[in-house]
Amino acid sequence: MPVGKSSGVAKYTAPTPQQTAAATTDGGVLPGDFTDFLKLVAKSPALITGYSKILKTAGYYKGTVGNKYTPAFQKALIAAETDRASINLVSPISREQFFAQLEPVSTGGYKGPTTVTNVTKYTPESASQFINLIVQDTLGRRATAAEITKYTKTLKDLEKKASSTTKYSGAGASQTQVTTPGINEQQYLIDKISGTDEGKANKVLGFYETFMNALGVK
Repeated sequence: MPVGKSSGVAKYTAPTPQQTAAATTDGGVLPGDFTDFLKLVAKSPALITGYSKILKTAGYYKGTVGNKYTPAFQKALIAAETDRASINLVSPISREQFFAQLEPVSTGGYKGPTTVTNVTKYTPESASQFINLIVQDTLGRRATAAEITKYTKTLKDLEKKASSTTKYSGAGASQTQVTTPGINEQQYLIDKISGTDEGKANKVLGFYETFMNALGVK
């Protein structure tokens, strides 16, 4: 494995060698101190993020950089530990030193902050249900076929504007996650429907009924 510079991650100092061992999912055996290392990382979102960045950069990890301890992330840690152990047989190297010397793979990998865009896509069925609920709440009736067609297209056009974007930056304890929400498509449709002649009439009628009820007139 090529070695070089790498971004910093909260330091982990391996304890003195243990005699205990833990079984891996594929029937192999992990050294006791490495099992302790995995447990330490699993409890820290900051360490998970930091190590997932390094492992992705070095080509061990193919998943999304984040703060969740996943099976894919653990497999990447085990693969890196296997390489470290093989190097350690001929040239002693600590786990901390190994991670510090990893360098990006030539085919590219994680390079800087990660940006994740979350987009909600409606199927014809889910769009119909969504529109019917809004029309029912706003106009007091079910949506017509023409309204379903019209507002389904509106939802499709809103996909990009309604998507939320999450950006990750930094490493280790200084990891920053910033989420920018998109527009609220539900409120957008409510405003659109409320702005129709029927919506305006219902709004006036609603105010009238509220006023009359306040007077005790039914």
